[in-house]
Amino acid sequence: MTDATPQAADAVRPNRAMMERDRASASLGLVVERDDPGHAVVSMRVRDDMTNGFHITHGGFVFALADTAFAIACNEDDRVTVAAGADISFLKSTVAGQTLTATAVRRTRSGRSGIYDVTVVDELGDPVAEFRGRSRTTDQTY
Repeated sequence: MTDATPQAADAVRPNRAMMERDRASASLGLVVERDDPGHAVVSMRVRDDMTNGFHITHGGFVFALADTAFAIACNEDDRVTVAAGADISFLKSTVAGQTLTATAVRRTRSGRSGIYDVTVVDELGDPVAEFRGRSRTTDQTY
């Protein structure tokens, strides 16, 4: 899903392998713009079928975008890391045709737990949502 050509060191990043198997993100048309350990940027063009009965973007799709950026940022090594919980605050509605971008940043990682903040903005840079994800690293490896 990443558009950029990976360099040799990047070619084995676990989060890239994870995204290659992520059918949900692919079906939403998510584009990975950046996938560094602890930092990810993912964008999504809002389609008509992503809107609710009020003709605004369904919150579940905004959450999915933020959650995907979070997943990429928190899978920093070869250990499988999953969400332990997440909260989102919706700040501004959007409509079909707009492009949303989620930027995830690691705030802290200690032992098997981490906290990551994700900001979702529209194409003008206006905040659409703020998401906080709590991660838990498992004993499984890729």
